Amino acid sequence: MAAPLKAWLFRLVDGLTRAQKRTILLLLDVALAPAALFVTCALLYNNPLPLAILGRVWVIIPLVALAAGIGSAALGIHRIRLNAFESIALLRLAVYAAIMTVAFAAIVSATDAPFPGAALFLFGMAFFLLAFLARMSLLHVTRWVLRLRHARCRVLIYGAGNTGIQLAAALRAHDTIVPVAFLDDDTAKQRVNAVGLHVYDPAEVAEIVRERDIKRVLLAMPSVAAPKLAQIARRLERMGLDVQTVPSFAQLIGEEQLVGNLAPVNPGQFLGRAPVDAALPEGHLAYVGRSVLVTGAGGSIGSELCRQLLLHRPRVIVLFEVSEIALYTVDKELRALSETMKDAPRIVPVLGSVTDSRMARMVMADHGIEVVFHAAAYKHVNLVEDNPIAGLANNVLGTRTLADAAHEAGVKRFILISTDKAVRPTNVMGASKRLAELVIQDMAKRSRSTVFSIVRFGNVLGSSGSVIPLFKEQIARGGPVTLTHEDVTRFFMTVQEASRLVLLAGSYSQPGGPGARLGGDVFVLDMGKPVRIRDLAVQMIEAAGCTVRTPENPEGDIEIVVTGLRPGEKLHEELLIGQGLLTTPHPKILRAEEESLSELEMASALRALRHAVAAGDAAAAREVVMRWVGGYARPAALAER
Repeated sequence: MAAPLKAWLFRLVDGLTRAQKRTILLLLDVALAPAALFVTCALLYNNPLPLAILGRVWVIIPLVALAAGIGSAALGIHRIRLNAFESIALLRLAVYAAIMTVAFAAIVSATDAPFPGAALFLFGMAFFLLAFLARMSLLHVTRWVLRLRHARCRVLIYGAGNTGIQLAAALRAHDTIVPVAFLDDDTAKQRVNAVGLHVYDPAEVAEIVRERDIKRVLLAMPSVAAPKLAQIARRLERMGLDVQTVPSFAQLIGEEQLVGNLAPVNPGQFLGRAPVDAALPEGHLAYVGRSVLVTGAGGSIGSELCRQLLLHRPRVIVLFEVSEIALYTVDKELRALSETMKDAPRIVPVLGSVTDSRMARMVMADHGIEVVFHAAAYKHVNLVEDNPIAGLANNVLGTRTLADAAHEAGVKRFILISTDKAVRPTNVMGASKRLAELVIQDMAKRSRSTVFSIVRFGNVLGSSGSVIPLFKEQIARGGPVTLTHEDVTRFFMTVQEASRLVLLAGSYSQPGGPGARLGGDVFVLDMGKPVRIRDLAVQMIEAAGCTVRTPENPEGDIEIVVTGLRPGEKLHEELLIGQGLLTTPHPKILRAEEESLSELEMASALRALRHAVAAGDAAAAREVVMRWVGGYARPAALAER
């Protein structure tokens, strides 16, 4: 067909407005009523124009046309889209034909036309068939005209299961997509036809693509894990094909769960060292029959501390948490775990913030708290960097508020959970944790009843802020995996190891216990050698059944992209501020000798910080950090803000 004619036809069809299309369909129905009348006459009298009848009652023709127009408008027949007509409108069309039959009967009666009773049935059937066939013809003509303008995309469907078959059936009515054939790895499905399409072996894909002009492949295998799909997609993309993945129809409407992309990851497999023994060699009696408060009980460390405390049979475990959903989750879990225990501790959930002094004093008094594990803190470096007021208020002032309440209540031991980012910090989060350490060291100097101590360790594998969940999510998407620097390293422990050693270190801070002092201890957990994050990323990619794409291996599945260190992020973390470590009864727990602020200096720092927080002055809050946190180096990128 000549190009100008194609263009004219396309403009004619595609240029119609919705109102114009409805008008055309309404006029079509008006014209079909006289046509049905002629068909009826042809069937009754072998003549579509029997003048002996029509000549006497010529008014019947405009009457049936008028009735058809009114019926179409009343029932909304002309509003039904052509591409939906074949699936949703047959019943409405049948009702329309029945109404037209009744109208025809009324017109015949009113005009005294000499039609037999059979004419009524024939007219209704003729009108129904003509209306249906006219619309189907218009639909196919419209599609044909639209296809003249748009080149049709020929696709292969990879997967001849239920999803693939449903997809092929749905695409048959598409204007621009033509399903050509199936590919399937299952040999039982190969060499057969499914919904009119042949199923081929994927090994033949190159030949099929060349011979049948294929441009795109649709992966219709929702039950296959993402790494396997990624491998198939990479292979097809290297052939110049556009590859897309579709879920199952049941998944789309929520009747089936989406299949997990990766198998569960055991964080301990990436430590590169032997894990800490599960059994505590000593200190297991330190918490028996005690009333223990855990702040941040819904977090990674806090919740694991609670789980392990259950085994030491304290009298009460008070779960102190600011997040309602986190508190609900950990409370529900601990109650389920304690159901099978003999003499199980009482679980008390408390919703509140550590910055609320009234709440802190009330909890200490109401439950006779004897031991406090303070794990509540804002820990995400980037978020705290962008929200320094909130980070410093929670991590520093909240620690002082809780420590004061514990001291007033006569709590036996107070253990602060700290981080390696507190050592010569380059970000507000690390600086806030160092200030919290200084608060506890100051409290230890002045306390005569509560033994204050600190436990410092590095990253916890599998926690919400760990790289493992991030890498897992990126691998599930087919990459790339993002890395801040090729040589960045971190200390790692599993949450189980860290919590176990925190409990043990807490027992060491008890006066009279093994290796105990009056207080102010900074316990540092031996986390082994630092782990190179790139090596961790490679291990996780390979554990998912994929390969790393590099210049040496351009056909690899997942690429590792270096994004650069973020503001305040270190290349290497440290665990010590000063020099030298003292031993404790456990080889994985060491004691650091570190300097602290004087009572006057600490009071001055807290006073300045409270004023900055009250005024909402982020610059003043950062000045407090700059002045009082030794070794803090503000990143150049932040200094320019």
